[in-house]
Amino acid sequence: MKAVVCDKYGSPDVLELQEIKKPLPTENQVLVKVHAASLNFGNLVLLKGKPLLARFAFGLTKPKYSIPGGDIAGTIEAVGKDVKQFHIGDEVFGDLSRCGWGGFAEYVTVPESALAIKPTNISFEEAAATPMAGVTALQGLRNKGKIKSGDKVLIYGASGGIGTFAVQIAKSLGAEVTGVCSTRNVEILRSIGADHIIDYSKEDFTQVEDCYDLILGVNGSNSISAFKRLLKPNGIFVHVGGSEAQLYQTLFLGPFISMTGHKKISSLLQRANQEDLNYVKELLETGQVKPIIDKRYKISEIIDAFNYFQEGHAQGKVVITV
Repeated sequence: MKAVVCDKYGSPDVLELQEIKKPLPTENQVLVKVHAASLNFGNLVLLKGKPLLARFAFGLTKPKYSIPGGDIAGTIEAVGKDVKQFHIGDEVFGDLSRCGWGGFAEYVTVPESALAIKPTNISFEEAAATPMAGVTALQGLRNKGKIKSGDKVLIYGASGGIGTFAVQIAKSLGAEVTGVCSTRNVEILRSIGADHIIDYSKEDFTQVEDCYDLILGVNGSNSISAFKRLLKPNGIFVHVGGSEAQLYQTLFLGPFISMTGHKKISSLLQRANQEDLNYVKELLETGQVKPIIDKRYKISEIIDAFNYFQEGHAQGKVVITV
């Protein structure tokens, strides 16, 4: 089978499309014929080995997982004897980031706990765009952010992969949502139901105070103090992604700020979770959430896909068709 192989850390140029042996499922695995996959920030970490702290999980000197790719959608071709949830021919989607990655390939073996049945009302490409970004948005809003109906929520980086899911999931949970984006992305946020849109190239959103119950920081390099000013008393800031400086501020200053005041600063480490994936699946099936796809690339164009994705300006998700 064809697979994208990464044997050393570096730029997208280190990725190679190779012919390798097709895997066989163990007793608790299924074999998935992959129709589509998608790119997430974790793919860049796995490729570059940065931030350096990530190497403790991904390999100190070279990638621990030679075939990248977390999000997939495809059809089950074989099942292990102990598999209970799925059958040959089932259309599925899932996040492989906790079970060895390997999604940028024609076939991959997957524990059944990493998958859910693909909704029939969306394509394989839309399904592949969903798992990691959708579950990250859900966990950031619900688990870390303690979102409630009627909350005023600000999503910084609202037009990207996680951000577009976060806007829609927050709306489904009854929040009043403000999305922050650049001029080119205003229409995208309007199309997915944001109540308010701030174009950061025209307006300094950090000048207001005590406005939001919850802020989800998905991108950018603003200081933690800027976001803290925007929070209501007892408000929560959740760092999902952004610059390394912002990450370290959250990790090291966040606990002090949270202990000494009424505003909470926290960071999210997304965990792939079948229950949460099925929750997002229901939102897809009922039309409350729709994946936004920016560009599609063939697996043979994987270097071009990574080069575009790492620029950081994707409108929604970047998808790989296999």
